[in-house]
Amino acid sequence: MNKNTLTSKQESFVRELIRTHGTDQTDHTGQVWYSRGQLLETANAMGMKYPPAWIVQSQDRKTGERGTFYVPEASPVGISPSTSRPSTDFDRAMREPVQKEYVMDQPDGSTISCDESGKPLDINEYALSLVSSSMVPDKMSDYIAWGHHKDIEAIISSGINANVYVTGLSGNGKTTMVEQVCAKLGREMFRVNITAQTDEDDLLGGFRLVEGETKFVYGPVVEAMKRGAVLLLDEVDLGLAPIMCLQPVLEGKGVFLKKTGEWIRPAAGFIVIATANTKGEGSDDGMFTHTNIQNEAFLDRFAFTYDQGYATKKTELKILKKKAEKYNAPDDPDFLDNLVTWGEITRKAFTEGAVEKVISTRRLEDAVKAFAMFGDRMKAISLVTARFDESTRESFDNLYTKVDADVEVEEEEKWVPTESELINGNLLHIRLDISYNEKDEARQQIPGLRWGGDSEPYWRIDPGEIIGQRVQWSDIEKWSPRPVYKKETV
Repeated sequence: MNKNTLTSKQESFVRELIRTHGTDQTDHTGQVWYSRGQLLETANAMGMKYPPAWIVQSQDRKTGERGTFYVPEASPVGISPSTSRPSTDFDRAMREPVQKEYVMDQPDGSTISCDESGKPLDINEYALSLVSSSMVPDKMSDYIAWGHHKDIEAIISSGINANVYVTGLSGNGKTTMVEQVCAKLGREMFRVNITAQTDEDDLLGGFRLVEGETKFVYGPVVEAMKRGAVLLLDEVDLGLAPIMCLQPVLEGKGVFLKKTGEWIRPAAGFIVIATANTKGEGSDDGMFTHTNIQNEAFLDRFAFTYDQGYATKKTELKILKKKAEKYNAPDDPDFLDNLVTWGEITRKAFTEGAVEKVISTRRLEDAVKAFAMFGDRMKAISLVTARFDESTRESFDNLYTKVDADVEVEEEEKWVPTESELINGNLLHIRLDISYNEKDEARQQIPGLRWGGDSEPYWRIDPGEIIGQRVQWSDIEKWSPRPVYKKETV
């Protein structure tokens, strides 16, 4: 083995090994060997918990005798005493004193090993931490504590390892709540956004190229465990089978890192909190696509489950007022009141099955941002509803105009088909905006009225009904007729 390939830390280990145990243990070929106990004793003396993996996990170093390993770097094997060779960096390093380790205090009260200059040392030969700063979240000046905030704060403050699963519709502050509890308590938090691709390497750690060397870098789960931090698994219901590697972590007993041979025990205060839009049973309505049915044994390891709804009108108004101050929006308390009322109406309609989408608190906050930028109520509303399909967008916009009597809505130019347009064959059908409550009336007044079904969820008539004068244009004007042409996607 070429000694010039050793890292400085590896060279330090060999120097200390020779100083402590000498080089007298050799086999019939003259190769120096050491027992696992001797390697462990040296490792402990240098502040490591285990023998270095680059020795004990190498098949080439096993002597054939149980628990003994070759360390050829301890002596020049295969070179006769009379053979001259140039002095190497390793030779010079062997004559230098063993590097001393120092301890540096961290903001959270913990300590890490470092050299004399304060540079953090590798935790072992292959594994290291790339997290050098505090992971305590920043406090939000515009945050309003509500809902399950007090409970989450009590759970984290208790120091008891009791995992929590927080579920609820999107945009209602689940993640922000956990983040701001940690900020208030001064607790470090590691947020991991789970996806279908998240695996053991992402969570527990894996080999990375660090400064030209291959190192095992701890993942966020291990970092949180070692630091006694809060581990936030965000959107956990998007995860697949690979996240089952977290089972021992969720039990609070620790986890074995197969790639380094380390057993990681959680430090005091470690806790796992997961957020999700479902309760781990998937999404039948299609609102949260790609969410998965999760393993029952995985879900059973969460001690408490909290179902978070949207804030009350009073609380949501406080939130929007804080946001308006933050973004320096025009002073318009009526607009904020209207937003809160509008949001509540859409959620009630969603619960009753009248609409398939909902206006979340996050979307109301976005409306405040838009209002701060443009100073126009209706433009703010239009910008935040533009992400929805046309039918839902119009429904939400119309609901807002009913809430806000002062808003001015630009009248769209009414469409009236020409005779050639009706007969040239390009017009597929005429769409009518008929609400659920108006459908019976419309059916009586409009012969040939049809519902488009799931693929085209709106009422329509064929152009032939107008051409054959079975339907008069005046009969359908009140329902805002619009053309749908062939090959047009609605």
